[in-house]
Amino acid sequence: MSNNITIQDIDHIREAAREFINHIGQHTVFAFYGKMGAGKTTFIKAICEELGVEDVITSPTFAIVNEYTVPSSALTIYHFDFYRIKKLEEVYDMGYEDYFYSGALCFIEWPELVEELLPDDAIRVNIEENADGTRNVLFSHTTT
Repeated sequence: MSNNITIQDIDHIREAAREFINHIGQHTVFAFYGKMGAGKTTFIKAICEELGVEDVITSPTFAIVNEYTVPSSALTIYHFDFYRIKKLEEVYDMGYEDYFYSGALCFIEWPELVEELLPDDAIRVNIEENADGTRNVLFSHTTT
């Protein structure tokens, strides 16, 4: 699985989110890579909204993980932000396995800090900002 989506601007982010959702398939763990300000949280928020989350979607920077449910289905989504993680022990202590292997959708920001804990079938999502303000969303398996 290797794909590329272009986000033209913030007004078209929901279209890009719908396109991304069309490629999810049976995958559940998505590792979002990108520089600070690349749009990881904004894109994850758009994906959650397109999936039907009605809760207010915010960055879990301080909570580390936010849980969302889709009222119209049994879908659970976990949104992680590992930016503030100092040691892997913190991730072990929070019981990451219970999330990553739950079958729920897991969207992970700053996965480079927990790379060795990611499931083998995690999808790597790179968000790159272009000079013209557009964003490229490239995604593929983390393993080759």
